[in-house]
Amino acid sequence: MSVALFTLGGTIAMVGDGRLTGAELTAAVPGLAELGHAVEIQDVEKVSSANLTMAKMLEVVDAASKAVAAGATGVVVTQGTDSLEETAFLVDQVWPHPQPFVLTGAMRNPTLAGPDGPANIVAACRVACSPAARDLGALVVFKEEIHAARWVRKTHSTSTATFVSPNVGPIGHVVEDQVRILARPVRLDGVQGSAEPADLDANQVALYSMTMDDDGLLLKNLAETHRGLVVAGFGVGHVPEKLAPVLGELAAAMPVVLTSRTGAGSIVRNTYTSAGSEIDLLQRGLIDGGFLDPYKARVLLRLLLATDDDITAAFAQYQ
Repeated sequence: MSVALFTLGGTIAMVGDGRLTGAELTAAVPGLAELGHAVEIQDVEKVSSANLTMAKMLEVVDAASKAVAAGATGVVVTQGTDSLEETAFLVDQVWPHPQPFVLTGAMRNPTLAGPDGPANIVAACRVACSPAARDLGALVVFKEEIHAARWVRKTHSTSTATFVSPNVGPIGHVVEDQVRILARPVRLDGVQGSAEPADLDANQVALYSMTMDDDGLLLKNLAETHRGLVVAGFGVGHVPEKLAPVLGELAAAMPVVLTSRTGAGSIVRNTYTSAGSEIDLLQRGLIDGGFLDPYKARVLLRLLLATDDDITAAFAQYQ
């Protein structure tokens, strides 16, 4: 049995102007030899996470599926942290196997004192080969905490404790080299269809975050350039009154998902009635994004558009 390790660059592998290979990266990780499973490395692409694409991550998922079919007990992907919460959620939507798919990275590169990459790699590998972590979909392992992909967020620009799950906390921990799963969330239905790069390119989704005294000019003609929109509303799902009819018109032309910009909690459905409130917006045809944050909602909507899956049913799972 083995762990399939895919490397995508990022801070965890950054040394000056260069990037460490997977072999170089794992050579600095104490404890891998005692893992009890071989680590089979595939260097995918040395790219910052800001330059990762959905198409590239779907390629990694396909390669990971082949590794599992060949006998891998689990998968680990190392990448930059900037988009890790989004890539993890993307993987969670399309990963069909019971074997764990674990993503990790680092906030301190190998040239700095106290780099966190080695500890994160060995913890991620332990989770990937643990029977306790099966059937949990995609996971993020950081600082020996185990987070479900649908809840985890990057919450600090520099801290090594940046990854948290605001609504629920971690679902497990790695303690004294043992994987302890404390909660087993029900695995939701993922995206059923297969998204091709051309389909993704043809189904761009915009993300619009509301701000005080918002003029809404960036929403003008949006239906001509995008196939969907995610709105990061104030609080429980509110927008300025003057933008409510604009969003209603957009919702008549394409799917518009309503989320909260706050970073935790759900939008509500039946509390406020004024123009621009959640009741008003949902009556105008916007889709309830539930507990999904705007970034994950955008990933899901774009996948659904690219695969022609049922958008309403998919988002209903997060309400």
